[in-house]
Amino acid sequence: MSAAATALSLSFSSNSPPHLHLHLRAHPFTPPPPYLHTQFSTLPNELKSGHLTVRVMRAEEMDETVKLLAESFADSMLLPPGYVPLLRFLVKKYLIERRSVMPHAVTLIGFYRERTDEDEEEGEELAGTVEVCFDKRGSNASPPSPTPPKNSPYICNMTVKEQLRRKRIGWHLLKASEELISRMSSEREVYLHCRMIDLGPFNLYMKAGYQVIKTDGFLVLLMFQRRKHLMCKELPPVIESSLELDSSGSNNEQVPDVEES
Repeated sequence: MSAAATALSLSFSSNSPPHLHLHLRAHPFTPPPPYLHTQFSTLPNELKSGHLTVRVMRAEEMDETVKLLAESFADSMLLPPGYVPLLRFLVKKYLIERRSVMPHAVTLIGFYRERTDEDEEEGEELAGTVEVCFDKRGSNASPPSPTPPKNSPYICNMTVKEQLRRKRIGWHLLKASEELISRMSSEREVYLHCRMIDLGPFNLYMKAGYQVIKTDGFLVLLMFQRRKHLMCKELPPVIESSLELDSSGSNNEQVPDVEES
């Protein structure tokens, strides 16, 4: 294989099963900085039924993350199970490419540990994932419409395992993404997409402070795409002590009761 590995650039919709188009391009692979594997990790977030820990995806966790994204993609597009192996291949190519642009973009994953009736905890399992882009160098080559500013932070590819939805995991993935953006970028405006049909994620974003700034026109339907909102939120100024409080999961922020889908 040549030094310029062929990578896959995918665009998905945020906090809902992956969606939209595929775009192939060549991208030189460079190893990600090792410090990012341990630089960011939240302490367990207390949920009603267990705990959630969010951290940067490690190399050995890629295959499990690929499986989650591919199954979500197939489910959202109503594809038969036979397409899942192909989707796994394409998504893995994409994740390899995204790792090559670290630290300008990272993939976060959330691990959930359920609490039993006897107040004991089960083993942890992968519950969800989200991608965070910090600047132009980390942005996708072919972003979905409406197009966000390339040099602004962008949250995408958020999905939660189907059997673990409605546990507020999506909310904590979103908050972890915002916290990491506050550490890694001086830009305060954060963008994301949400398909118009995804009312659960849309309500989550609105409760988190995001506002619709632009919506796809009807012409996207001719390209067999769902219409999407481009949403934006301005993060508050960075206060170092608040970052430490957020990462501990003890900032007493009220988690809204919103439906994830």
